[in-house]
Amino acid sequence: MIRYVIFDVMGVVFTVGDDVEGLLIPYIHSIKPDINPKDIKDIYLNASLGKISSHELWEQLGFASVDIPDIERNYLENAFTLDVDFLPCVNILKPCYHIALLSNDISEWSRFLREYHGIEPLIDAAFISGDLGYRKPDPEIYRIALDRLDAKPNECIFIDDYPSRVDTASELGIISILFDREGHDYSGLRIKSFKQLEQLLQ
Repeated sequence: MIRYVIFDVMGVVFTVGDDVEGLLIPYIHSIKPDINPKDIKDIYLNASLGKISSHELWEQLGFASVDIPDIERNYLENAFTLDVDFLPCVNILKPCYHIALLSNDISEWSRFLREYHGIEPLIDAAFISGDLGYRKPDPEIYRIALDRLDAKPNECIFIDDYPSRVDTASELGIISILFDREGHDYSGLRIKSFKQLEQLLQ
């Protein structure tokens, strides 16, 4: 019996899948156009593995400590677009399933976005790479989620927008669905909207 529905965040809950290329780098370049994109990616990776804090990320990119709270808040409040159908979908599914998130993200940013967009009260758990020290598609982050949920793989549905991350979950025995905004070449189960997910799970 399915007990848990586990959502990826970037590209599923929020519409942009690659938030570094699509959101963070353009935002930083709007303020500091000369920063090397590779440096941004490398520093972000360390933060998303919990090796440095979000404040240290901005410092390592050359931002003054006094300016960081406003710069960070402006980025988090304005760069991310919540899929308008996500919260209604969760409200429909919640009476029948436990809801969790499994995301590659910086701890502080994930927490802020969950609270800012009203997600936190609706979920039972959030498994974030910055808290756990592993990033999808590393199988260990999925195992940690299963262990902390006290769930068997076949009791969980996992939804992600990257085929490789869906494939890893499937290899572990988790029922997996590709949230396909990009038109991937993928032969497994896929959906293109939360409306489709509601129809599938009701």
